[in-house]
Amino acid sequence: MTQRRLGRRDALRLGGLSAMGAFLAACGVQGKGKPGASAAPDAVAKFWNGKVKNGKLDFANWPLYMDPKKPELKKFTEKTGITVKYDEVIQEMGPWFAKVQPQLSAKQSIGYDLMVITNGMQFGQFRDAGFLAPLDHSKLPNYAANAAKSYAQSAYDPGNVFSVPWASGITGIAYDESKTKRPITKLADLWDPAFKGKVGMFSDLQELGNFGLLAAGLDPAKSAEADWKKAAAKLQEQKDAGIVRNYYDQGYVDALGKGEVWITQAWSGDIFQKNVSDGTNFKFVIPEEGGTIWTDNMAIPITAANPVDAITLMDFFYEVENAATLAEYINYVCPVPAAQATMLKHAAAQTGEDKEYLESVANSPLVFPGEADYAKLHYYVGFNTAEEQQDFSKVFDPIVLG
Repeated sequence: MTQRRLGRRDALRLGGLSAMGAFLAACGVQGKGKPGASAAPDAVAKFWNGKVKNGKLDFANWPLYMDPKKPELKKFTEKTGITVKYDEVIQEMGPWFAKVQPQLSAKQSIGYDLMVITNGMQFGQFRDAGFLAPLDHSKLPNYAANAAKSYAQSAYDPGNVFSVPWASGITGIAYDESKTKRPITKLADLWDPAFKGKVGMFSDLQELGNFGLLAAGLDPAKSAEADWKKAAAKLQEQKDAGIVRNYYDQGYVDALGKGEVWITQAWSGDIFQKNVSDGTNFKFVIPEEGGTIWTDNMAIPITAANPVDAITLMDFFYEVENAATLAEYINYVCPVPAAQATMLKHAAAQTGEDKEYLESVANSPLVFPGEADYAKLHYYVGFNTAEEQQDFSKVFDPIVLG
């Protein structure tokens, strides 16, 4: 259990605007979001009428987002008799949408009955084009009973008409206190000349731009092009002062480990895993000015051949025991609060390093954030059109590429 677990983001090597995720979670996380198209009851009935269990399904997910031994899927098959073909075929949202859009437009199968998609521009494209099956919530009793109630309030899919969350992650600041010699609490610390040449920032424009906006005192969810330019100017000041060592993809973890950077933008799951696997004591903090949160969601393509089997698996992951074992492995924000107590029960049955590991997962605010944490989390910038996305890219590209 204590072996290094590569996270979902390890596989992405993010660049550009490929992961525009956000998660409207508990305690007033605010954000702009174009309200999702709702599915009328007759649309739900029309889709699900006559659909039956076929005993199989094809599941498309991101790499490194489940234990390679797939214990949950084996358990699912034993319980339901449904076999699952699981493929780690989603690398980035833009290319994935481009790959399946022609088939979905032609009302043809994409070869998958269930997929995990990040909310953002592509989620909106899937939704608004009618490519996602409306969910029959009578088939999701575990979700209704065990999911954090705030999920029903998500701006990208209010009421979970088309999706339910798989996992979420937080973008904040990681630092080595043995180097900084003081706690890091603010985004302003990323601009502190005391850390000149020792600060890491993300090359992902959405992540970089969001922190620039927050550092400038602007709300990403309500921002427009004039705000983006103010944020870019703030980031350019940081760069011109020689404070930034580099703009990183996943390599920021190694840079922090080697001491090349002392303080850096970071993804929560990475830092938790790094500390567990390598025995480091890096700190992760959600800055006082705010951090960001993204979520990946299970959804059924409208052309799925086995939707009943797919929705059965969706609900299976909301059984508390299954949510707990999944989160124990991937270490990202778990959508089932009761899984925390189950993890502690698992820990009590273990000894030594395994016991310590499970206790650390269960007690980590990076897996089960508290109310104060959620209150500081924001959406990424939302785009209603491809032109807005391109304009955003033009504003922030010169910082990373220049």
